[in-house]
Amino acid sequence: MKTAFITGSSRGIGRAIALRLARDGFKIILHGVSESAKIRELKSTVEKNGGTAEIATADLCDLEATSRLVKAAANADVLVLNASVQYRTPWQNITPEECYSQLNCNFVSSMMLIQTAVPHMKEAGWGRIITIGSVQEAKPHPDMLVYSASKAAQTNMMKSLSLQLSKDGITVNNVAPGVIYTDRNIEALSDPDYAKKVTDSIPVGFYGKPEDCAGIVSLLCSDEGRYITGQSIYVDGGKSIL
Repeated sequence: MKTAFITGSSRGIGRAIALRLARDGFKIILHGVSESAKIRELKSTVEKNGGTAEIATADLCDLEATSRLVKAAANADVLVLNASVQYRTPWQNITPEECYSQLNCNFVSSMMLIQTAVPHMKEAGWGRIITIGSVQEAKPHPDMLVYSASKAAQTNMMKSLSLQLSKDGITVNNVAPGVIYTDRNIEALSDPDYAKKVTDSIPVGFYGKPEDCAGIVSLLCSDEGRYITGQSIYVDGGKSIL
């Protein structure tokens, strides 16, 4: 049984990916900042459906904490880098602390976990690395400068690594969600005027669901996805091309 390690999997997109990959037959390593009720409930759900799951915890904004995830990531056949932090702050008011927090979680921790997981993948001659980016790589939000920049940096890292690891049977891709209705967006989208502005900017005319991202991740993690590498795939209802 292959193992899939999904960061930020206690809720939202990460939770949907964990449930889908468990259904696909992977042993799942769930990750959260702490062993919360949500992540314990998800572990129970995976197991009730016949899957296998473990929990690993660390705050990926803290690089020392990230380094403690080495054991959890070291034997991963699939690494899905979903965890991220974003702040809505006008660019002129961004503090160094906000900047470092987002860069550490959204980029540096991803690099560290990839460095940990790749030796096992190389030895096995098979591996899947998937970064979860954002439509903001193409359409940056004016009040999320560091978040959009960190996601673009993560995608450039993916492109570089896809070339370096392709001969080892390892594919590296990015999935870039658009507006997905998760708890991160509920407060902002509760404003009817803002919600209309957002939906008007999406060609298909509606928000996505976390499950809309899980399907493409499932494909990329499968043998059917073996010929896809170095790609950034937008799951955004067409928003990125407007």
